[in-house]
Amino acid sequence: MNDAPRIATDPALLPAHVLAREIAARRLSPVDVVDALLARVARLEPKLQAFVAVYGADARLAAEGADKAIRSGHAVGPLHGVPVALKDLIELEGRITTGGSAMWRERRSTVTATIARRMIAQGMIVLGKTHTVEFAYGGWGTNQHMGTPWNPWDAVRARTPGGSSSGSGVAVAARLAPWAIGTDTGGSVRLPASFCGLTGLKVTIGRIPTTGILPLSTTFDTPGPIARDVEDAALLYNVLQGPDPLDPNTRGVAPVDPIPVLRRGVRGLRLARMPEAERAGCDPETLAAYDGSLALLAELGAEIVEIRLPFLLGDFVGAQAVTAAEAYFFDRELVDDPAAQLDEAVRPRVLAGAGVSAQDYLATMRHQAQAKQVMAQAMAGVDALLTPTTPTPAVRLDEVDQMVFPSRFTRFGNFLEMCALSLPNGFSAGGLPLSLQICCPGFEEATALRIGWALQQASDHHLRLPPMVA
Repeated sequence: MNDAPRIATDPALLPAHVLAREIAARRLSPVDVVDALLARVARLEPKLQAFVAVYGADARLAAEGADKAIRSGHAVGPLHGVPVALKDLIELEGRITTGGSAMWRERRSTVTATIARRMIAQGMIVLGKTHTVEFAYGGWGTNQHMGTPWNPWDAVRARTPGGSSSGSGVAVAARLAPWAIGTDTGGSVRLPASFCGLTGLKVTIGRIPTTGILPLSTTFDTPGPIARDVEDAALLYNVLQGPDPLDPNTRGVAPVDPIPVLRRGVRGLRLARMPEAERAGCDPETLAAYDGSLALLAELGAEIVEIRLPFLLGDFVGAQAVTAAEAYFFDRELVDDPAAQLDEAVRPRVLAGAGVSAQDYLATMRHQAQAKQVMAQAMAGVDALLTPTTPTPAVRLDEVDQMVFPSRFTRFGNFLEMCALSLPNGFSAGGLPLSLQICCPGFEEATALRIGWALQQASDHHLRLPPMVA
């Protein structure tokens, strides 16, 4: 090893951008980072169940290789040696990818997802695959047969981790991984970020390629980072974004680096509060935290404004017709088989797609085009629309109603092809994280990250540790 002073803090507790800096400066070895994370996995994973598979031996080998490359002056990028966890929809050639289904426990990938290739090319180390709701179709984060990850914010009662990227949220919150990849079709990056006290970025369709990611709904699917803070989310987003010749949605979408604007603050930005009617049905503590975020942004120099919308943000349940129809297209062989061992909550959601007619599908797509135009007009001259991410903090698993979706404030972003950032903005009296959503017009991820970064510089909600970690 080199003679540079070693960092004393447990590497597992450091955010990814600090890990990257310390590794690049040779004050911290990737081997020490991986060993610290794997030790936490060994200790906490039996209860948390964040991972479907942990690649311990291979991660250590990759860390040793990264250490030698960095020490010899052959680092391939600023994130060389930084570990990451992948949602179990993301293909890695030769590895099992279950998509959250017990029926695919032996399904071995023959390709590697574009985003995985990009991370590996940067020298990042894949720790393993994280749990997901079956077929990624559910917002609470439950999985009847593969297991539901334990939200680390309550050490006693099992609570919703948020879905469908449930394992990614739990792994990052419990400091089993510095950051992770999720996918978001109606909120599946933002919901676990909300319930687990994390920062999650839902990108615009076309920003990040979906090649090699098991689909739920190709109309709405978007991969994205789940991280501990905005800076980490911006760094990982930068690695993931960019055109892919295998993904037609990304053609002509030039990458935009958010880092140069991250620290510009919010002075002069016009930010819209949600219409008053949207407050109905929200938990009082969620609303108090939301109002506090608006007040803080105003103190930081943003102008808080009103917008008029002819619809409620939760009205876009019609998007389920498209999601169900496309999910049925991809997974019909399994859901049509009564002998297949499928999640009792997920099977009827997918089967509903069999009843979506061409007329229903096209009517929904026409409605989408009209609603996008209405929202664009309402947002003219406005930089972002602010809402809670979820109406309540994480609920107990034994209180979950599978007929109700927690995506009231998230699914409109997918339907209207917007981008959005979710970040913690307070805690309930019981110590559960609350969350703010910053929703921006399509391809304005840098603006959402800029607003979120300003908030996190003026608050410390994102620094608080879950009781299972502290």
